[in-house]
Amino acid sequence: MKTHFLNRLAMPILGMPRVAKRIVVLAVDTALCVLTVWLAYYLRLGDWVKLSGDPYWQPMWAVAVSVLVAIPLFIVNGFYRAIFRYSGLSAIQTVVKVIGVYTLIYATVFTAIGIQGVPRTIGLIQPMLLLLGVGTSRALAGFWLGGLYQNRLKLEARPRVLIYGAGNAGRQLAAAMANSHEMRVMGFMDDDDRLHGHVLNGQPIYSPADLEALIETLQISTVLMAMPSASRHRRNEIIAGMRHLHVSVRTLPSVSELAQGKIHVSDLRELDIDDLLGREPVSPNHILLGKNTTGKVVLVTGAGGSIGGELCRQLLLLNPATLVLVDQSEYALYQIHQELLERDETAEDRVVPLLASVRDEPLMREIFASWRPDTVYHAAAYKHVPLVEHNPIEGIRNNTWGTLAVARAAASAQVSDFVLISTDKAVRPTNIMGASKRLAEMILQALAEQSTRTRFSMVRFGNVLGSSGSVVPKFRQQVRDGGPITLTHPDITRYFMTIPEAAQLVIQAGAMAKGGDVFVLDMGEPVRIMDLAIRMIELSGLTLRDEFNPEGDISIEITGLRPGEKLFEELLIGDNPGPTSHPLIMKAHEDFLPLPVLESKLQDLATSLNQSDMDAVKQQLQALVSGYCCLEDASSGTLGPTGPANPSVKETLVAQTR
Repeated sequence: MKTHFLNRLAMPILGMPRVAKRIVVLAVDTALCVLTVWLAYYLRLGDWVKLSGDPYWQPMWAVAVSVLVAIPLFIVNGFYRAIFRYSGLSAIQTVVKVIGVYTLIYATVFTAIGIQGVPRTIGLIQPMLLLLGVGTSRALAGFWLGGLYQNRLKLEARPRVLIYGAGNAGRQLAAAMANSHEMRVMGFMDDDDRLHGHVLNGQPIYSPADLEALIETLQISTVLMAMPSASRHRRNEIIAGMRHLHVSVRTLPSVSELAQGKIHVSDLRELDIDDLLGREPVSPNHILLGKNTTGKVVLVTGAGGSIGGELCRQLLLLNPATLVLVDQSEYALYQIHQELLERDETAEDRVVPLLASVRDEPLMREIFASWRPDTVYHAAAYKHVPLVEHNPIEGIRNNTWGTLAVARAAASAQVSDFVLISTDKAVRPTNIMGASKRLAEMILQALAEQSTRTRFSMVRFGNVLGSSGSVVPKFRQQVRDGGPITLTHPDITRYFMTIPEAAQLVIQAGAMAKGGDVFVLDMGEPVRIMDLAIRMIELSGLTLRDEFNPEGDISIEITGLRPGEKLFEELLIGDNPGPTSHPLIMKAHEDFLPLPVLESKLQDLATSLNQSDMDAVKQQLQALVSGYCCLEDASSGTLGPTGPANPSVKETLVAQTR
C-alpha cells in the first residue's frame, strides 16, 4: 500500500518539464548547503544557533560561501543533466569527486585562512555533512524515481495504437492492454457518430474520418480492428480506406473464435487472408456437408498435408463414425492425429492414423478391406510445381499412379463415394504437376464410366492460401525480414481460396456427385499477385520502395517465371460449365478416354517412366492430356490466356444462359 502511494506521488514529479525538474533539484541542493552549515555549527558548539541575527557566530558567511562554491561546481559537473537517471555507483563516485574539490576550497577559506565568527572546524565538518546529504539524496532519488523513470521511458517508447471498435470487444481489448508493455492505446475509433467526442475507459472516441490527422498528431503506428461481428464487406471497406495511410493493421478473430473466455492481447493477429484478398468467403451448405460424412466411415489420404489436414478438422466436426487418416509421412501423420485428439476428447476411439503410401496398391486394398470406408477424400499428391518439375518421374507416379491405386482399391471395396482433390493447374497444363493431376482426373472419369458402385468425382480449385509454400506466408516472412518481396512476374495472376473454403467445397461437391463429375468453384476474378504484395506491404504500415519512392521500406524483386509456371491459370478446359444445387459450385464437362484405351496408353507411359526416358514421357503426356505442352514451349509464354481479362466461371455460365 505504501509503495503504491509513493509511486502515485512520484508520477507528478516525473511528469514535470525538464527545466522544472532541474530547478527543484537545484533548490534541494541549496537547502542541503544551508542545512549542513546549521548542523555543522550544532556539532561544533553543542547548541543550535540562529542562521541570521547571531551577532557573534555569523553563520550566514558559512552558508553564503557554501552555496556560491557548491552550486557552480554541481552545474559544471553535470549534476542536473540527467536528474532521475543519475543513480548507481558511477553517480556516487562523481558526487565524491566534486565534494572533494568543494572540501578543498571550503576548508581553505574557513580552516586555513579563517573568517571571524566561523569556527575553523566548520570548514571540515560541513563538507562531510554535505557529502552525506547530497549522496543520500541522489541514492534516494535513484531508488524511488529511477526505476519509475525508466519504466516511463519504456512506456513512452511503445507503439501507439488506436482500437477500431468501441463495443464490447474493443473495451475488453483495451482492458487487456492496460498493463501491456507491447502497445500503448491512445483511443478508440467507431462508426457510430453518437460516440464521437465521448470518453470510454479513460480513452477518447474518435471518428474514423479523423484517422489521417490522428496518425500525425498522436503518432499512431498501428490500428487494431476489434470488430469480430462486422461483415466481411464492411471490414474490406475499412481496410481499403487505411491502405494509403501506411499504418499496420491487426485484427481480432471472428465472434465464433472468441466465444470462449475474455479477449487477450495474444488474440491479436495479422490480417486474415480474406481481408488481404478483399473477397467474401464461400458459405457452406450444411446439408451437403453432412450427407456423406455424419455417422459414416470416412478415409482421407494425404491427411497430414494442408488440404488433407483441414479436411480432417472439418470432418471431425461432422461426427463421422470413424475417421481414417492415411499418410506416408510419420511426422505429418503424428501432428494431425495429436491435433484432432486435442480438439475432441472422444476422438481417440474414432480417429485411426495409418502410415501408408498411396502407390502401394496391395496395402491400400488391405486398408480398404479392413476399415470398409463409405467415403474417401484423396488429397495425397505432390503439389509444388518447380519441385515436381525437377522430379517428374516421382511426381507422375505419386499423383497419377497413386490415384489409380487408391481408386482401384476403393472400387474393389465398393466405397460409395470417392472424391479427388484436383487443381486449376490441370487445365491446359504447362508443367508435370498439372499434367499428372489431369491424368488422375481422366482415370476417375474413365472408371466412373464403368458400372461400378463407387461414385468417382473430382474437385478443381485454384491456389490455396496459407498452405505450405503458398504465397501469403512467404510474403509475410519477407516483409518481416525487411524485404525484398520476390515475385516471378509483374503480371502473374492466380485464383485464390482459403484452406477452410477448399475443404468445405470438397465435402459438399462429393455429396452432389453422380459419377465422373468435375466440380469447379466460382472463385471470382483472378488476383494479380503484384497487387497482393503491395497490399501486404501497405497494411503492414510500410511503404513500397520503387523508382517513384526510392526511400520506401520494402522493394519487390522480379525473379522470372519458374519452370512450367503459367502467367494466368484457368479453371476450365472447355467453355461449357453447368450449374449445380450449390450456387457457387459449377460442373465442368471435360473430354476423356475410355478406360481400355487409357489403360493401354498408361502402360506405355509406365514403360517410359521405368526407362527414365523423359522425351518419350513428354510426348506421351502431350498425346494424352489436352492442351499440355512441353516445358520448352511453355516457357515461351505462348500458351494459355494472353491477359488478365480471363472470365470467371460464373461469367461464362451467365453468358451461355443469355
